[in-house]
Amino acid sequence: MGLPNSVKVKAQTAPVQNVLVLLIRQLRPQQWTKNLLVFAALLFSFRRVDMDVGGKAILAFFLFCFVSGCVYILNDFVDIKNDQNHPEKRFRPMASGALNPFLALTFGALLLIVSLSVAFSVNTLLGFVLLVYFLLNCANSLKLKHVVILDVMIISAGFVLRAIGGGLAIGTPLTPWFLLCTMLLALFLAISKRRHELQLLQAEKGSHRKVLEFYSTELLNQFNTIVTTATIISYSLFTFTSGRTIQLMWTIPFVIFGIFRYLYLIAMSGKGGSPEKVLLEDKPILITVLLYVVTVAGILYFFE
Repeated sequence: MGLPNSVKVKAQTAPVQNVLVLLIRQLRPQQWTKNLLVFAALLFSFRRVDMDVGGKAILAFFLFCFVSGCVYILNDFVDIKNDQNHPEKRFRPMASGALNPFLALTFGALLLIVSLSVAFSVNTLLGFVLLVYFLLNCANSLKLKHVVILDVMIISAGFVLRAIGGGLAIGTPLTPWFLLCTMLLALFLAISKRRHELQLLQAEKGSHRKVLEFYSTELLNQFNTIVTTATIISYSLFTFTSGRTIQLMWTIPFVIFGIFRYLYLIAMSGKGGSPEKVLLEDKPILITVLLYVVTVAGILYFFE
């Protein structure tokens, strides 16, 4: 793939001492909060947590962080020209010209090989889940992200694979109801992200992300209405039918408030483009998530 001359020149003049920092930035550690979903199985297995189980969950978390970082490298390499025209993405290491794109690709390939090797050595099924996660996201970066509706469904599938991977790492499979809730919540975040991009780039939406040509704010609002309703219903059914204590129903208000708060931020504050930023910067949502985790752990510890 050809690169703009400006990118090539800037990449060649990047100080050697900054290369490691740029490579770490290219892995987008600020987005690693998405991989916290790996710990969902650990949370719902609170009573049997020990050092060994906790260590495996942490290992799975970092494996997903590294593999997702490899996906970001490929995605930024493919989208380098579009990113240079984006008001925010143009500051990324490759798009800005600070990092040599081919050096980043080489680094990503080595990191991917090491990560997959470790995953397969720990648990064969975990290795396959990580491999599927990588291939699915590669297909998304190269082609599927330009296919309307399928683009947000691929993002949702990535979250489900994270949850499954976390369960495999500690030997505790999650119930179908929980995976359904994960899929729907991820769809909600993906649709909200598209809505934010559409609002941000309304004037020339097709020149930044082709798939935005096929969306409208009204359509995405309808999608969110359907998905949020299904999420609340599915989670409520999960608390009653998962085979765990029925006391989990007390966590339903946290889920409802969290969704409503996110919708409020989308509609009234123009946020939603980066779920990881919303989680860390919006205190009501952060407090809600922490209270949810503490409440689930407490209920499972005292009532099971």
